[in-house]
Amino acid sequence: MRVTNVAEYGMICALHLARRDGALVSGREIAASERLPADSVEQILIRLRRAGIARSTRGAHGGYRLARPAGEISVRDVVQAAEESVFELNCESHPVDSSRCAPSHACSIRPVWLLLQTRINDVLAGVSLADLLALESDLGHAQAAGDVVTSLTRLLPVLAG
Repeated sequence: MRVTNVAEYGMICALHLARRDGALVSGREIAASERLPADSVEQILIRLRRAGIARSTRGAHGGYRLARPAGEISVRDVVQAAEESVFELNCESHPVDSSRCAPSHACSIRPVWLLLQTRINDVLAGVSLADLLALESDLGHAQAAGDVVTSLTRLLPVLAG
């Protein structure tokens, strides 16, 4: 799996909304604050809204906010909304040979890709935006104390599920 700019920007936008704790924020404000391309941020926010991750309010004082609590939104939810897929099986989306890549064909590689797809989905589904915010907070305190390695070691179980 390759983490694309769209997936990365989606996570940055979702975390920005989570940090704002319900306050409305415009796409331009997120783009400027996070130093991301404004057009990309607007497109990603539309995708997050369509996926039920963000809500939008129109008008001069409008903007975006999370549609659900950060603890109920997984990394997988955000990546899927931004990318429109988390892990694409090339043999399904871009088959090299329709007979060889058919699900009924005895392909020894396909089970590995399916297992990888399952594991990636499980890991990403097991980490919420709230987990990442807690990790940010702990890493910030650890950096101030000069002990990032110990903090990361202590926080790895959160990411492992």
